[in-house]
Amino acid sequence: MNGKRALLIIGGGIAAYKACELVRLLKKEGASVRCVLTAAGHRFVTPMTLAALSEDKVYTDLFDLKDEAEMGHIQLSRQADLVVVAPATADLMAKMAQGIADDLATTLLLATDKPVLAVPAMNVRMWLHAATRRNVATLRHDGVTVLEPDEGPMACGEFGPGRLPEPEAILEAIRRALMQPANPLAGQPDFAEDATQRLENRHIIVTAGPTHEPIDPVRVIANRSSGKQGFAIAGALAAAGARVTLVAGPVSLVTPAGVTRIDVETAREMAAAVDAALPADVAILVAAVADWRVDAAPAKLKKEKGPPELNWHKNPDILAGLGQSPQRPRLLIGFAAETEKAIEHATSKRERKGCDWIVANDVSVDKMGGEENRVHLITDKGTESWERMTKHEIARKLTGKIADALA
Repeated sequence: MNGKRALLIIGGGIAAYKACELVRLLKKEGASVRCVLTAAGHRFVTPMTLAALSEDKVYTDLFDLKDEAEMGHIQLSRQADLVVVAPATADLMAKMAQGIADDLATTLLLATDKPVLAVPAMNVRMWLHAATRRNVATLRHDGVTVLEPDEGPMACGEFGPGRLPEPEAILEAIRRALMQPANPLAGQPDFAEDATQRLENRHIIVTAGPTHEPIDPVRVIANRSSGKQGFAIAGALAAAGARVTLVAGPVSLVTPAGVTRIDVETAREMAAAVDAALPADVAILVAAVADWRVDAAPAKLKKEKGPPELNWHKNPDILAGLGQSPQRPRLLIGFAAETEKAIEHATSKRERKGCDWIVANDVSVDKMGGEENRVHLITDKGTESWERMTKHEIARKLTGKIADALA
């Protein structure tokens, strides 16, 4: 994103602290960032912090702009390539939807002729409220890109959709808005300067997220996989020049730039999508696929009738199937989430499944859905234990290993 200019509007809310990391990531990518801090946002982060990170002045007051006689707020709104609102609170989005301009942030949003990306963050009840749903629909109809919030525990003690997405996910959405492919190799000393195209003309299949196996029209058999690691890997591969097919289970993550995404729900749907995507040079099966499914009831099971009798059936083993397939990819990589003896169990899995590499992690230590991990790469040459790093950093490192293996 060298040379690109972002105007970051920071609303109020506990999630405002993530804006600081977003500024750092944008600067690391080569973008210039100007920050506008609302009065509510000022209660959570300081102008001094944002100024130090952005290396630019932070704007807070409509009437403090230099040369306001020359309509400085108009210029500020139009000098950027993209306007990002993060966090976008319920109040701020309501004002955006209604065209209210009662402070610097909302005035800029009404005056800009540039694309706008809003990243919501609020209580789950506020996000699901009919008024907020109408405001989101209005903004999207008006051309504003509104991301879906993450789901999880909140500072208020409730659980559900409404969390601000992690800065790396927001960065990916900014890349998409600017039509800039990601560069996962930036800052990685192991890679040559032209490494961003080392996987050009390679087709790579990635699976990510959980699968859901229906019990009845309401209930499913699921797991805690967030899909974040698989999505990070897909984005890193695309940035390295690969043609990436991402087969995703039911998650609400932003599709990485340059990636073809296929959404599925069940293990059988995922297996069929992977088969349909062949042939491929590499397949990386990150998804946490349900081992078993049941005969789904046509109507909701009632508790008054007691515990239901469930008929269990084994799901297709996608990794083992690819290992035996006539169209087996040249490089087949599996993932193993273990709760004990991670390296031992993953080594056995690599041999049983007929794959080339296994990436193992101990989910009793690193809970599923987190932002960091410590993994072990197991190959026929032995085991590499990587230091703890973010999932995006793991994706970059794995991308380099794959490029080396195919060279």
